[in-house]
Amino acid sequence: MSIDALLLARIQFAFTISFHIIFPALTMGLASYLAVLEGLWLKTKQQVYEDLYHFWIKVFAVAFGMGVVSGLVMAYQFGTNWSGFSKFAGGVTGPLLAYEVLTAFFLEAGFLGVMLFGLRRVGPELHFMSTVFVAIGTLISATWILASNSWMQTPQGHEIIDGRVVPVDWVAVIFNPSFPYRLLHMVVAAFLSTALMVGASAAWHLLRGRESRPVRTMLKMAMGMVLVTAPVQALIGDFHGLNTLEHQPAKLAAIEGHWENKPAEAVPLILFGWPDMQAETTRFAVELPRLGSILLTHSWDGQFKGLKDFPAQDRPNSTIVFWSFRLMVGLGMLMILLGLSALLAQLRGRLHTSKPLLRFALAMGPAGLVAILAGWVTTEVGRQPWVVYGVMRTGDAVSAHSVEQLAFSLAIFVVVYVFVFGAGTVYLLRIIGKGPQGGERAHPPEGGPGEMRNPMRPLSGAYEQLGGDLALDRRGEQ
Repeated sequence: MSIDALLLARIQFAFTISFHIIFPALTMGLASYLAVLEGLWLKTKQQVYEDLYHFWIKVFAVAFGMGVVSGLVMAYQFGTNWSGFSKFAGGVTGPLLAYEVLTAFFLEAGFLGVMLFGLRRVGPELHFMSTVFVAIGTLISATWILASNSWMQTPQGHEIIDGRVVPVDWVAVIFNPSFPYRLLHMVVAAFLSTALMVGASAAWHLLRGRESRPVRTMLKMAMGMVLVTAPVQALIGDFHGLNTLEHQPAKLAAIEGHWENKPAEAVPLILFGWPDMQAETTRFAVELPRLGSILLTHSWDGQFKGLKDFPAQDRPNSTIVFWSFRLMVGLGMLMILLGLSALLAQLRGRLHTSKPLLRFALAMGPAGLVAILAGWVTTEVGRQPWVVYGVMRTGDAVSAHSVEQLAFSLAIFVVVYVFVFGAGTVYLLRIIGKGPQGGERAHPPEGGPGEMRNPMRPLSGAYEQLGGDLALDRRGEQ
């Protein structure tokens, strides 16, 4: 592809959303995890759940703050870089994003402060309710965002009047054909990614001899979550694939590297290869006979459309989505293997002592987030050349900016994001590396000479690693 304004605008959006999607995925999973921990704490009165709650809420606070900051950029880009899309489809996407603010964001904002700083002020039951409401808010947020994005993938419930999209059936707009599958796929991915991160954290401490009840409980809960959600995610993915075959056949053909059908022959499953868009073939293909027909049509010799059935200008880039999809699926298979390995180790009484398992869990820590990014690359690149599938082309959606303007703004984004979110990620890893402490509390100092002021910002929820340690150091010097 030649370097032009459209390509740079796409790269810029992909770059910023790749940073952003990581943090909402973590906050979605961590919010529900925290609700479970606090519920178990209130029910059982066991100190281990309180310790884990106060430890992971610090990670949640930092991830939530970075998610909010990175999300603001996405809203501005719709107007700056994609004004054609905003003008054409704003009648649908604008209200959907507004509903997200009015429901999810207000719910989270209303109870986040109570969740982070209100335990001593409101009592345990009300505090637990605030944690649950924040968790529900993250799920509602995902619902509206996925409704908007799914409508762009499988649009319905609208008419085009005077060159603009006008919604005529909001139920059809929201509950478009791909919405249920994509929402479930993303929510389960968030839970799975969080479980892998929690499990990796526990494995890190166990491999270094830092064994404690909170660490053992972390590992057991995380591996149980992986054992359940990884196969469920594979099943959801299969249903999502069938939905894609029905509504976005060109995307499915690109994912499979499938170019054309041979008369009366079943379609093989191409495990590996290199789709060549110019030569219209998949080079070096390693195939499993008939398995493509079995998986995608659920029949022995069923066929589905190949890329040659679509005009060249309507074909997604098969080279990219072919490999991004396989990266996602490959990581998913490893997640299932990790869950089964953990189950076997638990049955043998070696869950917390098996070093091969702990190293496996540690290596899989970032796998969920990588799989999320690979999945989004698959679904968004696979939608091309449409920004609203079959309705509006991406080339018609971009703003009239020059290559120089977009190149400059992209460079600024890269520098700022690497600095800001790189520092934030290092900070998160420092908190996780510290590990849960016995009898840990989330109560900051009340203030006074040598003490911190009472924190009032989400990022201040992790005060122990910054101001808390600094205050202790200063008192030690005195």
